[in-house]
Amino acid sequence: MASASATGKLSREEFRRQKDLDAARKAGTAPAALDEEGRAINPHIPQYIAQAPWYLDTGAPSLSHQRIPEYDRSSDKLDNWYDRGAKAGPAAKKYRKGACENCGAMTHKKQDCLERPRKRGAKFTNKAIAPDEIVQEIASGYDAKRDRWNGYDASEHKKVYEEYAAVEAARQKQREDEIDKQTTTDLAAVRKVAKAGKGEGGKDDDFGSSDEEDDDQDKYAESADAVGQKLDTKTRITVRNLRIREDTAKYLINLDPSSAYYDPKTRSMRDNPMKNVSAEDAQFAGDNFLRSSGEAPEVQRLQLFAWNAAARGNDVHMNANPTQGQLLHVEYQKTKEQLKDSTKGSILSKYGGEEYLEKVPKELLQGQTEEYVEFSRTGQVIKGKERAAVRSKYSEDVFINNHTAVWGSWYDLTTGQWGFACCHSFVHLSYCTGSAGISAAAASSAKNLLTSTSSSSMPPPPVPAHALASLSSQSEAPPPPVGKEDRQKKAEELFSKKRLGEGEIKLDETRLAAAVREERDRKRKGRPDDDDPWGKGKKKKAGDEVTEEELEAYRMNRRMTEDPMANYVDEDL
Repeated sequence: MASASATGKLSREEFRRQKDLDAARKAGTAPAALDEEGRAINPHIPQYIAQAPWYLDTGAPSLSHQRIPEYDRSSDKLDNWYDRGAKAGPAAKKYRKGACENCGAMTHKKQDCLERPRKRGAKFTNKAIAPDEIVQEIASGYDAKRDRWNGYDASEHKKVYEEYAAVEAARQKQREDEIDKQTTTDLAAVRKVAKAGKGEGGKDDDFGSSDEEDDDQDKYAESADAVGQKLDTKTRITVRNLRIREDTAKYLINLDPSSAYYDPKTRSMRDNPMKNVSAEDAQFAGDNFLRSSGEAPEVQRLQLFAWNAAARGNDVHMNANPTQGQLLHVEYQKTKEQLKDSTKGSILSKYGGEEYLEKVPKELLQGQTEEYVEFSRTGQVIKGKERAAVRSKYSEDVFINNHTAVWGSWYDLTTGQWGFACCHSFVHLSYCTGSAGISAAAASSAKNLLTSTSSSSMPPPPVPAHALASLSSQSEAPPPPVGKEDRQKKAEELFSKKRLGEGEIKLDETRLAAAVREERDRKRKGRPDDDDPWGKGKKKKAGDEVTEEELEAYRMNRRMTEDPMANYVDEDL
């Protein structure tokens, strides 16, 4: 409570007396506490309201922290603002100590100066010293601080009105001058002729009265916008935003959500909803579709010309007088072409460059030549100039190290390697040896062939001298051409099943039975297939090898895990 707010910590006895006093005040047996103004404080006010926060606690019972502080209401007036840009008298002649080093004013420092930083400040030049500003201390309230228009002079907005009015008057004067200069029959010319035919009294002698009043009424009535319609009276274009109820809605033509986009706000569908139907045959081809066949483009150009002429003040209307609009359009096009030609001629005569505007002859543009080329039905050249070979981005026909052929132009069937066709070399960056390299390669291949075909048990028979001579003579000569049958026979020899160990091999039945029994015993004892497939645990002689019978027994007893029928059990049996 308010009486309990005291500085310092209370002892137990003081706290007990304070509680008893608060209870007596609530019961009415003790007088209520008084604040600094002598007003009684209600003892039933809760403590969280009566007790002041630590930053406002004065040590005496009070409720001032719950009241709005009083301040001068006069400071909230909107006209209470400082004078913008006010100067305190004329500027000084010399720099004064303590002034701004940039401009020389005494009311601020260099870091707070708002003028452009000078190359040499007023402190060093003593020139162009700025006058001192008037610094006003305005005690503004809450509303005055947050008023965005505080200090604004409303008379400044009058200049904006005057500026726009002057621009509009100049624009109106320019339009009147353009209308007067035109040769077409417009309203201004009709009015001038009508005024010239009138008498001095301002009345028409023929009709007996002026038609100024009727003219004004018709003019204002015609230019008035219709209520409830989007109608531009100057161009007479009706913007129909609603569809006819008998027509099919655009969004119902194609119910596919991935078709043309429909904007429900403007009721527009710019694309064709039926992509597989041509725009000419479609029920609705989209808002952007424009039929440009026949005389439709010309009619559109005439209508556009009539709208532009009417906007400039000319009396041109395509529906009321189409012949006049067409004649004026023809005259406009002729005048436009003449003006364009005169402008072009004046520019060329002044700057030159007419030779660059001459057209190239059609023969050169279409690329016609005297060369005769005849093609077949498939597009191949039969007679005439051959087509240039299509080349890729990679380098082609690049010969290195004196080679006359590229790498990979020769393939050796015996070794299965690629090389150069000019020297039969298999080394990529080797130097070309020509025919000598071919002879050496042939001799090497023949020697390897003899070595492979000879038996390992019997030594090769000695080669007679005349055979060596013939072999050397054959090596010097170029190798005979290899036919298709020879290549096929060589390939069968190299890749035959018998050579690869997959051909038909004669097995000994007795050895095979013994090998099968031994393999079954090995599997029964639980030896793993991969670690000891043929009983490596038992000691074998140095020259022992796996025989064909043991290999066949292993294949017969091996469990094929990848076989889909390995676990098949016929339940019918």
